[in-house]
Amino acid sequence: MSNPVIQAQPPLEFIPPAFNPLVVQGVKMLLPIWLRSRTSITEIKADNVETLVDLYQQFQSGKTRFLMAFRHPSADDPFSLLYLISYILPQVAKQKGIPLQKPLHSHFMYDRGIPIWAGSIVSWLYPRLGGTSIHRGKLDRVGLRSARNLLVNGNFPLAAAPEGATNGHNELVSPLEPGIAQLGFWCAEDLLKAERSEQVFIVPIGIKYSYVQAPWKQIEQLLTTLEADSGLSANSENSQFKNQQLVSGVEPSDEVKKWLYKRVYKLGEHFLSLMENFYTKFYHQKLPTAHKKEFTSVTSTEELESQSLSYKEFSTRLHALLDVALQVAEQYFNVLPKGSLIDRCRRLEQAGWDCIYREDIKNPEKLSALEKGLADRIAAEANLRMWHMRLVESFVSVTGKYILEKPTADRFAETTLLMWDMMTRIKGGNPFMRPKLGKQRVQMTIGEPISVSERWDTYSSSRRSAKQSVENLTQDIQTAFESMI
Repeated sequence: MSNPVIQAQPPLEFIPPAFNPLVVQGVKMLLPIWLRSRTSITEIKADNVETLVDLYQQFQSGKTRFLMAFRHPSADDPFSLLYLISYILPQVAKQKGIPLQKPLHSHFMYDRGIPIWAGSIVSWLYPRLGGTSIHRGKLDRVGLRSARNLLVNGNFPLAAAPEGATNGHNELVSPLEPGIAQLGFWCAEDLLKAERSEQVFIVPIGIKYSYVQAPWKQIEQLLTTLEADSGLSANSENSQFKNQQLVSGVEPSDEVKKWLYKRVYKLGEHFLSLMENFYTKFYHQKLPTAHKKEFTSVTSTEELESQSLSYKEFSTRLHALLDVALQVAEQYFNVLPKGSLIDRCRRLEQAGWDCIYREDIKNPEKLSALEKGLADRIAAEANLRMWHMRLVESFVSVTGKYILEKPTADRFAETTLLMWDMMTRIKGGNPFMRPKLGKQRVQMTIGEPISVSERWDTYSSSRRSAKQSVENLTQDIQTAFESMI
C-alpha cells in the first residue's frame, strides 16, 4: 500500500450495521454512473435469475432464510452483486409477474480491514448499506454474532464471499473458507430453538469477467513495461513480432500467442529467480535450486510446453517461495505455520494488526513520548513484515499452467496483472490502482440453492458429524462455483 501505517493506533473496533434506506436508494441511483466512470464494466448479465426471484419471494413470505455465497475474482464484485439485486432481479420478477416487496437489497459481510485502505468513507457507507464487519484472521465473536443475527433476523438475505479475498482468476476458484457453511448451520439451529419453520438455503452465485474486445495490444504493452522495470532487455524476436502490430479485438496467430507466452514465462521465471535469491541472501532461507531453461524456436504448442519450465516444477518452486515468505513473517510474529497458505495469511494479518491497532493502547495521546516512540517502532516493523504476506496473497492461486491450458486473452491479462501487482508491491506502489486493459462485461450465474436444513439431522448427531457436515457443505459450494466456470 502506498501509505503504510507507521504509528500505533487504538484497537480496531467492530463496525455494527446501521441500515439507512435513503443511503441505499441514493447508492442504487448512482450505481450505473459509478460503473461507467470508475470501473471497466460496461455490461452485466445474469443467468437463472428466476431462482433468485423465487428465493426472495419465499424469504419475504417468511418461508426461507438464505445466504448468497458469491465468487470473488475481482474487487468490482460488490458492484456487480448490487447491480444484480437492484436492477436485474426486479426486472426479471416483473417479467415473471412475481410481486416482490421493496426495497430489494441484501445485508453483507465485509472484511474489517477494508476501511483501513479504502478510507473513512467506507467506514461510514458500508454499515448504512447493511454491511457487518468481520475480522478474518481471528475468532471474531462479535462480528460472527452480528452476521449470525442478520442471517436469522435481518430484513434481507445475507451475502458473503467464501473465498475470503480476490484471487484475480475468473476461471480458477480458491479453496473456500468454512465460515459460510458454519453460518448456515448456526442459522438452522437458531431457527429451531426459536420454534420457527423457515428453511435455510445457501445459493452459490458465479461471477465471471471477460473483455469486450480481447486486449492483446494492451497485454503486450503491459508486458513491455514489466520487462523494462524488471531489467529484462528486449530481444530481436520482440522486434520481429511487434511488426505484426497486435490489434485489440483481433485474434493473433498461434505463433504470436507462443511469442507472448514465452515473454510471460521469461518474466515469471525472472521474478521467481530474483525472489528466491532475495529470501536466500537476505533472509537466510533455504529454497530448491532453480533449473533455468532457455527457449529455442518452437513450431507447436507441444514443443512450447516441453521446452517451458514444467508447470509442476514451477508450481513446486513457487509454493516453496510463498512458504518461505510466510515463514519470514511468522518467525517475526512468533506465529506457528499451520494450515493452508490462505489460513497462514489470515493469521499473519491479524498478528500485524495486533501490533498496530493495540488493544492495550486505548488512548495513544496519553502515552509518554518514549512509550509512543516504542509503540510506533513496533507498528512500523509489523507493517513491514506484513508486506511478505501481501505478496503471498496475490499468488496463492497461481498454478503455473493457467495460460498453457487455455491461451486466451483473458488468461494472459489475468496472469500479467498479477505480475503487475507483485512488482507494484515490491516497488512500494499502490496495488489497488491496477491498469485497465479494456472494457469488460460481467456474466453472473445463479446456482441451484443448497438446502442446509436437509443436512441438519446429520450435522446435529455428533461433534464429528458437525465438522464433517461443514466440510461437505463447503465442498459442495466449491463444486458449484467450479461448475459455473
